[in-house]
Amino acid sequence: MGAPAQAAADAAFDRVAAELGYDFGGEIKIGGNYVPFVANGDEVYVSGQIPRVGDQVVVTGRAGAEVPLARAQLAAKVCAMRALALLRQAVGGDLGRVKKVLRITVFIRCTEAFTQQSEVADGASEVLYAVLGAAGVHTRTSVGVLQLPKGATVELDLVAAVE
Repeated sequence: MGAPAQAAADAAFDRVAAELGYDFGGEIKIGGNYVPFVANGDEVYVSGQIPRVGDQVVVTGRAGAEVPLARAQLAAKVCAMRALALLRQAVGGDLGRVKKVLRITVFIRCTEAFTQQSEVADGASEVLYAVLGAAGVHTRTSVGVLQLPKGATVELDLVAAVE
């Protein structure tokens, strides 16, 4: 993809981070005996990301109860930015090397009556498109669940094809 694609994707990442009001630089901490991503040939698998910035999970609770839809979408956006930050590490700091986000799975901690899982996941899809353009368009599954790590509202994992 080269320098223009890298510059555009990295600038878009910084712009989206500023719009969200969070810094996604620095170390992305993981909480167990696993790795944040695995590169396998031209694919990168990013482990599930909750909406944690630094040491704080910024959105906790159940969508459809204490967490309104807009806040759950914010959680999905933060998860997507964390996944992109890890993906950038996996490709040596060059988001321009991402050929295509192949798939994301979005888990939403929600009430039994909540049926807007897809709308929550739209927050993540918007971020991936805003940062990567056409390379950020992906397949997706969104699922409602009873509980997520640290009480998070959303968790997201990602698979991408890279150069």
